[in-house]
Amino acid sequence: MRTLSALLFAPCLITTVHAADLLQIYRAAQDNDPTFAAARGTLDAGREKAPQALAGLLPSLTLSGNTVWNENDTTFRNTNTTSSPKFNSNGYQLTLSQPLFRWQNWVSHDQAKLQVAQAEANFALARQDLILRTAQAYFDVIYATENLKALRANKAAIAQQLESAKKNFEVGTTTITDTHEAQARYDLASAQELAAENDLEVRRRALQAIIGNEPEALAPPAHQASLTPPEPNTMAPWVSAAEQDSLSVQAQQAAAEIARREVDKQRAGHYPTVDLVANAGNSKTLASAAIGVTDTDFKNAGIQISIPLFQGGATVSKQREAAGNAMAAQSGLEAARRGAALAARQYYLGVVNGLAQVKALQAALVSSQSALESNKLGYEVGVRINIDVLNAENQVYVTRRDLAKATLDTLMAQLRLKAAVGALGEPDVEQVNALLDPSAAQ
Repeated sequence: MRTLSALLFAPCLITTVHAADLLQIYRAAQDNDPTFAAARGTLDAGREKAPQALAGLLPSLTLSGNTVWNENDTTFRNTNTTSSPKFNSNGYQLTLSQPLFRWQNWVSHDQAKLQVAQAEANFALARQDLILRTAQAYFDVIYATENLKALRANKAAIAQQLESAKKNFEVGTTTITDTHEAQARYDLASAQELAAENDLEVRRRALQAIIGNEPEALAPPAHQASLTPPEPNTMAPWVSAAEQDSLSVQAQQAAAEIARREVDKQRAGHYPTVDLVANAGNSKTLASAAIGVTDTDFKNAGIQISIPLFQGGATVSKQREAAGNAMAAQSGLEAARRGAALAARQYYLGVVNGLAQVKALQAALVSSQSALESNKLGYEVGVRINIDVLNAENQVYVTRRDLAKATLDTLMAQLRLKAAVGALGEPDVEQVNALLDPSAAQ
């Protein structure tokens, strides 16, 4: 989907600072994430379906041999004599078999091609999942860091207000109520700080589980990063592309076709099989005491036909089973298409609404900062009380935190939208990475 793979993100210049960015973290995840490593192993295993199925169409060559120790007791009634020969019988045989008509083998060969395609689609889906999991874990750490910074700044401001309230009470310019209110806010801020520290540690460990080592300081989005709307900027093309190009849809399409071919394969259980069989070998054994050992060389070739007549109803039952599985796989394909369409709608709206939310919060942050300055000035001249300043300061920190979350959520929605149409790849990680500011790493 080349049109829908157009840039979602506006690039911006970044300075070179020693800090881990999203692209570095993603490449570390490629090397160390156990889930992705398991997907790579599954892909390697899936690719072997093709040569295995091809083997059913090619000749097979078997060499077998035997040696048997024989002890026989024979009584000849006419002569009233006995014979007890003891001897080895030896032999070997080379057998060549070439299938001429085995319809189930041809069907298996076609299924194998589809199984390889399914394995490729599942691996591509695992790669997209790795990008999304890594980006989400990365952004979770960034947000937890921003949240902790905001809470600490809020706590520091409250501490200043608490100290000011205590001094003003000592000189008699304010009541004890201002001091108690500031103390209550300070205690609450301390509890929130502890919870935020714990949350940050959990988020960092979640990222460590993906990349396999302790994450470095991470680069957050730049303050002047420009988020752009999706292109095309209408929902319908994204939904249509998701229904056709989503990797989950592609994998399910292969599964449905494999199941349909399985019906043909089980139906072939009623068909005859025709093989070309050739044998060559040698056999040595004792014919009789009078004749002695016979040494026989043999060669033969022929056509072997096998016609299945009745297997207790197993063939018919397997055919019905395959038909049921084919119906289920077709329903799974329809569910995958609907799920992909729903995801495209959801994440398209997430991007569009996220961009609007970011813009609104940027304006709200400017307003909150202006309101804080006004309240501080009013407090100095006596028209505002301490609680007014505390509320204004808290509003600034909450708005700043909400802006950071909205920015990160919008970036994730952009990535998930590309994944919904099967177009998410490392270039998209690079585009998001261009919006980060390593100089602001924490």
